[in-house]
Amino acid sequence: MKTALVIGAGLIGTSAALTLAGRGVTVHLADHDPDRARTAAALGAGSDEPPPGRVDLAIIAVPPAHTATALAEAMRTATARGYLDVASVKGGPRRELEAMGIDLSAYIGTPPMAGKESSAPLAATADLFEGRPWVLTPTPGTDTEVLNLALELVALCRAVPVVMDADAHDRAVALVSHTPQLISSMVAARLEAADETVVRLCGQGIRDVTRIAASDPRMWVEILSANPGPVADALAGVAADLGETVESLRALQSADDAKRRGGAAGIEDVLRRGNAGRVRVPGKHGEAPAAYETVAVLISDQPGELARIFADAGRAGVNIEDVRIDHSTGQQAGLVQLMVGPEAATAVSAALSERGWSIRR
Repeated sequence: MKTALVIGAGLIGTSAALTLAGRGVTVHLADHDPDRARTAAALGAGSDEPPPGRVDLAIIAVPPAHTATALAEAMRTATARGYLDVASVKGGPRRELEAMGIDLSAYIGTPPMAGKESSAPLAATADLFEGRPWVLTPTPGTDTEVLNLALELVALCRAVPVVMDADAHDRAVALVSHTPQLISSMVAARLEAADETVVRLCGQGIRDVTRIAASDPRMWVEILSANPGPVADALAGVAADLGETVESLRALQSADDAKRRGGAAGIEDVLRRGNAGRVRVPGKHGEAPAAYETVAVLISDQPGELARIFADAGRAGVNIEDVRIDHSTGQQAGLVQLMVGPEAATAVSAALSERGWSIRR
């Protein structure tokens, strides 16, 4: 691949463009908002000038509601040798194109499983897709050349290719992406009218659960509008669990010992099933989840403290696998939770203590 046109200079489109431009591909950028294309170009993602001729690959990175229209326009004008879209749903756009009578042999749907709360080009990074699954949804009619172009894109972005049927993909993301977004938003919505004294008690748990609730509502309305059935099915399962959990909690209030035991069993069941499901979530780089030890370190809220603790851990020869920060309410301090391999926990605790850090057991 020598040339590419990215239509849609949001987070995904600009990130892909940054990656390709960094790998020596000549990238052209287009967006219905010229300012977004200019912003992406200023970031080094390519040129906001139209390509002088046919490009090797056109990447359609617009919201799902507009994906089929943008693809059809690009294909009718023979913009590229191959076409793909990165919309988060696949079945709907494909069926729209089929209804338009478009020849789909030069097209493949390829949603990358990566993103952030912000969809703006300024949130884009060239490493957004590294180690992340990138789904390919070829059909029997997909040209081999187009499939190879898509695979080249995935390789250049250092992502992991996963081949799936389009409708199976949509059911999958309903469960692992779209439903969590709605549940996160629902939990966060409980805080909107909560008393300020209640909100001040928020800890890391509520921050973890509501992190993605900061996402753009307009973007998510478009995504969910393109995949409503599978999301509703997934939410129906959650609703059933929620109803049973409510009943179990009510039973725990009963004066009847048998009802209380039944309530406790119901709560334990959902928590154990949650444990079992959590274990199946892939770990770093898509690998099997690993068990880490947590080393909690008291840290002051001052410039350079986080960098210093990382440097001190590095001097001890310890690789920090993950990190969380739990800020103390009303204090300029917090706990940094360093996740390390079990064999490294004792060593990093000792090394940090020697350098003056306060380790919390």
